Amino acid sequence: MKLWKGIVILLTLVFFNLLASQIICRWDMTYDKRYSISQPTKNLLVSLSYPLEITILLDGELNAGFTRLKRATQEIIDELGIYANSGYRLIYSEDVNAGDFNLDPVVIHERTHKGRNTQTTIYPYALVKYGNRTQVVSLLKNQRGLSGEENLNYSIENLEYAFADAIRRLTQTDVEKVAFLEGHGELDELYVYDLTQALAQYYQIDRGVLGNETGVLDNYKAVIIADPQQPFSETDKYILDQYIMQGGRILWVINGVRFSSDYLSSQGVTPVIALELNISDMLFRYGIRINHALVQDLQCSLLPVDVSADASQPNWQPMPWTYAPLLLTSQTSPITRNIAQVSATMASAIDLVGGEDGLKKEVLLATSTASKLTAVPARVDLSLGVEDQQDFQHAFIPVAASIEGSFPSLYAHMLPPEGVLQQAPLIKQSKSTKQIVVAAGSTIRNEWQQGSPLPLGYDRYTQMQFGNKDFMVNAVLYLTDDHGWMQLRKKEFTLRLINDQRAQQLHITAQIVSIFIPLALLAIVGVVGMIVRKKQYIKKQ
Repeated sequence: MKLWKGIVILLTLVFFNLLASQIICRWDMTYDKRYSISQPTKNLLVSLSYPLEITILLDGELNAGFTRLKRATQEIIDELGIYANSGYRLIYSEDVNAGDFNLDPVVIHERTHKGRNTQTTIYPYALVKYGNRTQVVSLLKNQRGLSGEENLNYSIENLEYAFADAIRRLTQTDVEKVAFLEGHGELDELYVYDLTQALAQYYQIDRGVLGNETGVLDNYKAVIIADPQQPFSETDKYILDQYIMQGGRILWVINGVRFSSDYLSSQGVTPVIALELNISDMLFRYGIRINHALVQDLQCSLLPVDVSADASQPNWQPMPWTYAPLLLTSQTSPITRNIAQVSATMASAIDLVGGEDGLKKEVLLATSTASKLTAVPARVDLSLGVEDQQDFQHAFIPVAASIEGSFPSLYAHMLPPEGVLQQAPLIKQSKSTKQIVVAAGSTIRNEWQQGSPLPLGYDRYTQMQFGNKDFMVNAVLYLTDDHGWMQLRKKEFTLRLINDQRAQQLHITAQIVSIFIPLALLAIVGVVGMIVRKKQYIKKQ
């Protein structure tokens, strides 16, 4: 009988052990929920039909910071593997040839506390394979001007979004369409080439004019209006308005002033006047106004200027050009969080108007704390040199903003323009939708050098890469996002840094405290114990 009881108990233990191994139960007790993934990511993983195979190249002898990044990568992949319904494999490999995937190594220069310089080459990437397709995930987000610890922390915050984005692209079957608008002097395809190539990873990219038929944009998830120079007709405005009323999304990249960049390059001077595009009433109706004024900022790009008095012997020197501000990015928006400053030239200011209109408005780009506005008409002259810094009294002038909600139609109380081919009745109030307005056409324009396009946001004079490309790609992703993917970019981990200098000063004290205090406590406990036992012994006698 006892034998049978033992067998039953053993079988019961085995059963509950097997049952427990099949049930996944985890509690994330961290304040910032760093070990949890979002519901959209879980839904994506559950829908997978094939196994995921992930190869992490960040391996080898790493310092403490990159070891933390590697460990965080492993943790997020382990978390993803819990919800992948078709199997999951994690491979760590030092033998993968990074050159096969055109990956650029990162060289880490460090100085130890003993003064020795070290140099390490790493590949901070992961390869995500699904079926017969592979996507590269960059694990390191390196933002200029931030410390190594801050960049590593931002990189860890971005891991879930980076992997979810790669898996989305690998599993994407229905390709949404995005259109660049033409017909109003917008930037040629050559000058939005880099952005077009980046967006082509997600969308089918088309270009074209509107015509006179409503509904022509119905199949497009978003429309990009890139630096127009000619006025919009009432027909064009009506078609765009009704596109928005049906839930369409628009990225407006529009200058508030007109100037000649060619004349400025050749003559060193250009007149600046207001740029009238006949859309001010439309944007005002949607809750935003672009001012006809130039933004200047002491935090700006450098421009090569000939400082020689002899034209036959030019002397080009980099000079700060306040008309080329380096715009600050909002850390509260998923569009601009953790991206570098955005470079612009001849930017204008925007105002958020409308009051209590129920629209959610958020500033995305703004000037620094030392900026000013110059009314137009004006004259921009490169030969004037450095301006008086006392004039730069303004702070955080908005240059770009997002607007989200239900928009009223410009034509709610007006007749449709003549010549419009109406395909559906007039809609007076839009579905919930989104728009983004950027008052600087230069932010979307890439330059060309020796017949090749330069990366969007790359400054060929200082050889610095700014955040223009990340900003524009994120803006379009935000506009087309119906599932909350972009909210993953708002994930934030509190960075608790160790004060290295303070730690060096107190390390001897810490060692003494950590060694002698436990010994002292142990001695006190021993002495107290001896005294207690001695008293008990005396009482018994």
